[in-house]
Amino acid sequence: MLLDWAVSPLHEDLVVHLEAVSVRRGGNDLLAELSWSVELDERWVILGPNGAGKTTLLQLVSAQLHPTTGTAYVLGEQLGAVDVFELRPRIGLSTAELAGRIPAEERVLDVVVSASYAVVGRWRERYDGADLGRAHALLRQLGVGALAQRTFGTLSEGERKRVQVARALMTDPELMLLDEPAAGLDLGGREDLLARLTELAADPDAPALVLVTHHVEEIPPGFTHALLLRDGRVVAAGLLADVLTADNLSATFGMALRLEQAEGRWFARAAPAAR
Repeated sequence: MLLDWAVSPLHEDLVVHLEAVSVRRGGNDLLAELSWSVELDERWVILGPNGAGKTTLLQLVSAQLHPTTGTAYVLGEQLGAVDVFELRPRIGLSTAELAGRIPAEERVLDVVVSASYAVVGRWRERYDGADLGRAHALLRQLGVGALAQRTFGTLSEGERKRVQVARALMTDPELMLLDEPAAGLDLGGREDLLARLTELAADPDAPALVLVTHHVEEIPPGFTHALLLRDGRVVAAGLLADVLTADNLSATFGMALRLEQAEGRWFARAAPAAR
């Protein structure tokens, strides 16, 4: 099911555009005066400690919540002035919360194809041959084509992650959001997933990508920009090579860190104590 959507001319050149956005809950600022923009061909990583606001930011950009103050545009549409049920199918999303809602008995093929209607758990929707063909192709692309008839609950954690990425790509989204896609994977599973995300980042036809992680080791080669968050505020944002420094990372995580890069990958560790 491929749909054509009209995009508002306002901020149409930006996939995401946030202007002084704050999200408040119980008197606390989960995000505070945050401004950020993402262009179509960019691949962003969002880094920060627990409680930095990463998940809240992803919920905002995926049209799951609205800002308390400020203005948020996603795919040219202003949140609060658009039907989010029409906007959400244009956004590919992979999160632990979404995975937790997938029935264990759901067939893998149905996990992927049901993204066409932005539903979890196939019910009475109808899918044509093009829908099913696309779902099969995406599963093959992610290396899990042979699992199409298996149930989601029988998969390993690494297989589940790859199925979720296939689901996120199902609607040919304009924006793809990945929340800690490598969390819970063993070394082999992590490296396999990062290799596939590296291929996706290099594809000029891929959507704008935003990946959330705690670990610089999980940044796939080919990602172009970084947003560093602490306590709901921006520490630094911009080109990855400019933003990802030991000083910025230390300020983000509240401890002295050393940062190294090798063959397109990043590695961080605690800086040795001064003698």
